[in-house]
Amino acid sequence: HYRAVGASGAVSAIVFASIIIQPLSPIRFVFIPVDIPAFIFGGLYLAYSAYMAKRGQDNIGHDAHFWGAVFGIVFTIILKPALFSGFLSQIGKFLGA
Repeated sequence: HYRAVGASGAVSAIVFASIIIQPLSPIRFVFIPVDIPAFIFGGLYLAYSAYMAKRGQDNIGHDAHFWGAVFGIVFTIILKPALFSGFLSQIGKFLGA
């Protein structure tokens, strides 16, 4: 086992902090010509990173991506707790709740 953190973990933290602030921001991939809300991307990204970290068959720091994302979420909420209720409110409106 080894531990590694690089720029990708820090980038994940920033991306997920922005997802907490604006969960409905559109994200588009080059190979999928449809926008998806940031919070859906975030859920898929976390699931993929966790799965690939357990699999461990490549040289990509999936653990750094996953824990960087978790750090971005937690740190953002610690800095400004009201953002979490805004996050939930925006998602609730999106889902029609």
